[in-house]
Amino acid sequence: MALVRTVRGFTPEFADEPFLAETAVVIGDVRMGVGCSVWYNAVVRGDVHSIRIGDRVNIQDGAVLHCTYQRAPLTIGNDVSIGHNAIVHGCTIHDKVLVGMGAIVMDNATIGEGSVIAAGAVVLQNTVVPPGSLMAGVPAKRIRDVGEDLSRNEIERIAANYRLYASWFKED
Repeated sequence: MALVRTVRGFTPEFADEPFLAETAVVIGDVRMGVGCSVWYNAVVRGDVHSIRIGDRVNIQDGAVLHCTYQRAPLTIGNDVSIGHNAIVHGCTIHDKVLVGMGAIVMDNATIGEGSVIAAGAVVLQNTVVPPGSLMAGVPAKRIRDVGEDLSRNEIERIAANYRLYASWFKED
């Protein structure tokens, strides 16, 4: 069973019954929408500030979601995929975004709707990513627009697949 823990009087709240892997950790001031999943060894730590997660968000294996005390909450929109071992810290991520494996999104960054943060990219503090951008590199730079093909075949496909995968685990 996942570790869901109250900290400083804040208990995580879930809109429905999410899939929480046995080694997932969800702590403190966290509100999670409908149809979400938190996978193996992922940590959602709302101990120092609030974390607000929309609907149909998947937080993949080893990802870390955190904030900065009294300065930077974390807000994630709907239909977002946070890739394996990504770090998402005190930022705002709008709807239909893919944060790739091992990517880092730092405090007060804003990721526009329909964007892709490539695997291993580092989005620096205070960066504003325009909607529909493909960002890659260290530090992350805008490579091009996210076309319909990338949007449908990556952003939407991965989000849908993780809803399917979570259903397999809920069956048992």
